[in-house]
Amino acid sequence: MNRFVPASLEEACDIVRAARSNSRALQIAGGGTRAGLGRPVQADDVLSSAGLSGILVYEPAEMVIRARSGTPLEEVEAALAGNNQMLPFEPVDHRPLYGSQGRPTIGALAACNISGPRRIRAGAARDSLIGVRFVNGAGEELSSGGRVMKNVTGLDLVKLQAGAYGTLGFLTEVTFKLLPKPECTGTLVIEGLSGSDAIRAMSLALQSPFEVSAAAHVPACEGRVPQTAVRVEHFRPSVDYRLREIAKRLAEFGASRMLDTGTSLAFWADVRDATVLGAGPADIVWRISIRPSHTAAYLTALRTAGLAFRYMLDHGGGLIWLALPPCDNAGADIIRQALPAGVAHALLARAPDATRASVPVFQPLPDAMMKLTAGIKISMDAGGIFNPGRMYDGV
Repeated sequence: MNRFVPASLEEACDIVRAARSNSRALQIAGGGTRAGLGRPVQADDVLSSAGLSGILVYEPAEMVIRARSGTPLEEVEAALAGNNQMLPFEPVDHRPLYGSQGRPTIGALAACNISGPRRIRAGAARDSLIGVRFVNGAGEELSSGGRVMKNVTGLDLVKLQAGAYGTLGFLTEVTFKLLPKPECTGTLVIEGLSGSDAIRAMSLALQSPFEVSAAAHVPACEGRVPQTAVRVEHFRPSVDYRLREIAKRLAEFGASRMLDTGTSLAFWADVRDATVLGAGPADIVWRISIRPSHTAAYLTALRTAGLAFRYMLDHGGGLIWLALPPCDNAGADIIRQALPAGVAHALLARAPDATRASVPVFQPLPDAMMKLTAGIKISMDAGGIFNPGRMYDGV
């Protein structure tokens, strides 16, 4: 297997054209921290973005940054910190989950649509992504959004690339809009709530006018009492006032306590990266997106079906992380059959390669959606050389 590391857009185009001519499938690689996310790719060679690094444009006044796809995330965040700015979507660091090394890259955030607890207020990565430059399956350079507009066949190329997991092209540049970094972060914590009461409490906080930026519930585990937490951010007087008002609204759920900025940041980093899930190294991990109003009943249905698991809730109960011991079919039959129709989907976030090759990692699509997905793949990568099978078998 060859490993190609282009240092320029032109070189990347040449590599892709050669791969297509020789019918050589390419596995797209960034920093290598998320290799366990998605189905195993059956490729002949590796195409890495490591040689495409560096911030190209950073305009603090306009709150926009454009960088090459292989730029380490820490480099981007360091530049933004100098102007008290940040990427809005609180990107997850997957290294704890996958036990991986390397450094996350800015391109992978776009390719995998990565986001964390702030998604409930700021949206996902795709909502902040305003421009992309990439190489399609024919070895052609395409750009969309940002300062350059070049769309083809009426498709929104920016949104298509966000969450395509490298199956629709090789990203070379990405442009994100930014937000000011909060001066202060405060968290209100209520201990001892059941899952259903925690969802009610989080929903009340999120429905308040106090701009909650995160809400999570961490059940009891290994001597730890259950913790239900909501976060607010801004200037300190605003944070203090809003936390007091939220505490009044949630008084029926019992006493609460406040975390200071340092403790809050550490707590939400653990929620963001799912380390508080407490998944063992051999555990299967699922990520369930669901309407919070269905979450409690869904967890009850899993227990009734005999599934053993640990869980935590993020996004106010709209995101369930599940960890379960190794089992037949990774528990997929129970986990997906119990999903309420039309309002939830399940992602197999971590499992051995053999399991991810045999169990659908992403929620299976209806026939019409699968046909549309396959059609888009053909329009962008007719030879099927980019990350074949990373998302769906045969695509």
